[in-house]
Amino acid sequence: MPRTRHTTLNCSPGCTVEATLELFGGKWKALILYHLFEEPVLRFGEFRHRLPNVTQRMLTNQLRELEADGLLSRTVFPVVPPHVEYRLTDLGKTLKPVIQALKTWGDQYAHSTERDKRLKQDQSAQITA
Repeated sequence: MPRTRHTTLNCSPGCTVEATLELFGGKWKALILYHLFEEPVLRFGEFRHRLPNVTQRMLTNQLRELEADGLLSRTVFPVVPPHVEYRLTDLGKTLKPVIQALKTWGDQYAHSTERDKRLKQDQSAQITA
């Protein structure tokens, strides 16, 4: 039996992969970025609508972290009720190929798992027939 060759990535603590994942590795950060690539300016309520399962507190924290990391900017307009807009910074825009690659991989993975599920169902139907 041929031996499988394993390639290792040298990612010691603090490596660039770890640092990059820290920037958008929160549960909702990649989705926030994804939605800002789809719609360049979004308000808090629009994020809540697009991400219905995120709590207000979690969304606030994730937006603050992305802002602190320089990936998005927050503009507050002096009106009542408060009007706040979020948009990607130039640094945030550089993550577009990364987010697109995640989406492409996710689409392929979802397609392959759906295909695998259908094959298993077909095999199961053949066995019971």
